[in-house]
Amino acid sequence: MNLRLSIAMGDYDRNRALFDGGVQIDGVDPVFMLLNPEEMFFRAFRSIDFDVSELSFSSYLVKHAKGECPYIALPIFLSRAFRHTSIYVRKDRIKTPGDLKGKKIGVPEYQLTANVWARSILEDDYGVRPSDVTWVRGGIDEPGRPEKIKLQLPGDVTMIDAPEGSTISDLLDRGGIDGFMAPRPPGGAARHNPNVGWLFDDPTAVAKDYFKRTGVFPIMHVVGLRKELAAQHPWLPAALVKAFEKSKAAALDKLADTSATKVTLPFVEEQLKAAKETMGEDYWSYGVQPNLRTLETFVRHHHAQGLSPRQVPVEELFHPATYESYKI
Repeated sequence: MNLRLSIAMGDYDRNRALFDGGVQIDGVDPVFMLLNPEEMFFRAFRSIDFDVSELSFSSYLVKHAKGECPYIALPIFLSRAFRHTSIYVRKDRIKTPGDLKGKKIGVPEYQLTANVWARSILEDDYGVRPSDVTWVRGGIDEPGRPEKIKLQLPGDVTMIDAPEGSTISDLLDRGGIDGFMAPRPPGGAARHNPNVGWLFDDPTAVAKDYFKRTGVFPIMHVVGLRKELAAQHPWLPAALVKAFEKSKAAALDKLADTSATKVTLPFVEEQLKAAKETMGEDYWSYGVQPNLRTLETFVRHHHAQGLSPRQVPVEELFHPATYESYKI
């Protein structure tokens, strides 16, 4: 009899072959739930609602570094993004990244993975450290959003709450803050304010240069398996990695079939060619070894930003069975 598992994940092309039945997970009878990240992460960390769940990499590392995470991660990277597009500013005040020193930047949560990466970019490439700005925490579209995980930030980092009833989108629109950093764009009137825009006028060009210099393609989300299930079923971590890899391969095969594009967007063929030229054929890789530089960069900055009490070695991040795989 197959193992019955609840699996929470996003509705991405790279997962579609799993939930439409095109790819089976060996030995598993899955119940899939396609959820947005905010609901999925909240439920996974607050009430452990799922047997397998897509997880925020940062939230996972906060708890894993303390030995408090109910999940063990698998090196399946369902969400990746260059977070140069996550930084919005008042263009009438901020002309260069260095202009952010001494200013206020709104965040929905300090520890969000996208924000860890965006702060690492500002610090490594432009010399803007987390302690150089004042962080203002508030919801993007709804006031009063709390941190999902309790944090103890370094003493030189200043974070204040947005005024009661205000969102960071409102504050950006009114000029109450100078910048905005989040995985989603500003909402409300800020979205149409001519004085609000990306910090980087051409974030794609800046991100390509970043990758060429660093070899880093930022990882946002990992997949977590409840620890007790991993202990009870030693075959399960490798079975999950195998299935997610096969599903991603199916998605890439469809994306490459340009007889009729599978994405509702022009220039898909050109973008796919550019991605491979810049990042190689396996540009969205799963597994530890192909992503070692990215993983090392993230754990270093996560610890330096005060989010994890120790710098977790990469060899401790994932289930031991997932560091190597068979070859034919």
